[in-house]
Amino acid sequence: MPEKVCIVGSGNWGSAIARIVGGNAAAYADFADSVNMWVYEELIDGEKLTEIINTRHENVKYLKGYPLPHNIVAVPELADAVKGATILIFVLPHQFLPRLLPVIKANLTPGAKAISLIKGIDFDEKGLVLISDTIRKGLGIDVSVLMGANVAKEVADDDFCETTIGYSAGSEANGKILHKLFNTKLFQVTLAPDAAGVELCGALKNIVAIGAGFCDGLGYGGNTKAAIIRIGLVEMMRFCKKFYQGVKESTFFESCGVADLITTCYGGRNRKCAAAFAKSNGERKWDDIEAELLNGQKLQGTLTAKEVHEVLVRVDAVDEFPLFTKIYSISYAGHKVNTITDIAQPELFEHNA
Repeated sequence: MPEKVCIVGSGNWGSAIARIVGGNAAAYADFADSVNMWVYEELIDGEKLTEIINTRHENVKYLKGYPLPHNIVAVPELADAVKGATILIFVLPHQFLPRLLPVIKANLTPGAKAISLIKGIDFDEKGLVLISDTIRKGLGIDVSVLMGANVAKEVADDDFCETTIGYSAGSEANGKILHKLFNTKLFQVTLAPDAAGVELCGALKNIVAIGAGFCDGLGYGGNTKAAIIRIGLVEMMRFCKKFYQGVKESTFFESCGVADLITTCYGGRNRKCAAAFAKSNGERKWDDIEAELLNGQKLQGTLTAKEVHEVLVRVDAVDEFPLFTKIYSISYAGHKVNTITDIAQPELFEHNA
């Protein structure tokens, strides 16, 4: 039986990835032709967004001007969208998962698998929680992750790029079928047997992008921004190794690592919003900036900075992460934006750290 695919989410990134998934589902016999996409129903000039997508084959709110394959079917009810699906693609803000997962669980197809494209992390009373772990626990199925240097508009423009799919030990077969679902000549997928490392890179780089945006908003030059990016990469690696056993150093040199870090620090929503925050000397509220600049999308880096800081406080490791801590302090604790460079590196960041 061919795999039945459902995309859970329909924002900017979800719609861009639907162009790829829809094309590959139609091209390969491994997949059913029709791909459901769960769409949170909205009215656009009095017309339902799902009806617009299904008749005009375009997400006019989140990816205007880019046609969707005709086999992408917008479905407003989540239970209907996931029914019969054997591959679930999660691509929406992770804050929505707690109320969505029970609905999916009640309509889950036996033997289904999932892949998360969600860049973020969460935490509970015990500490850090990966989004893939939340999905895995909520549904009881295998969950891979896809992260990379993938600005949604550039992917939609069919610009050449790479991405990384991370899969867990023993799930190589799932990795291979997901590679076939996502890989194209212009969207090249690398497989990595390091789901945790791939996912953490995708989340943590958004914190660094906030710092890079501060630099842009302050008018700093390339030297300063490059230093922030390098220090950010060091702290990403240190964080992963501190909290997760088995994260591979090679993962940081895949698309999900250094490539995603670079592209996010030079483009994307986190850098853009942070630059606006810096230009206001830290006086504007993040919610107002998000509402003005992101067209309904969610800012990820500031929330991740807050979540990471809470974890670091719990384990008394704040001093080991001066850049992460400074970005949090500027974003939420009233530090001046121009203190972004007050991040003298402790001895533990020497070459053999």
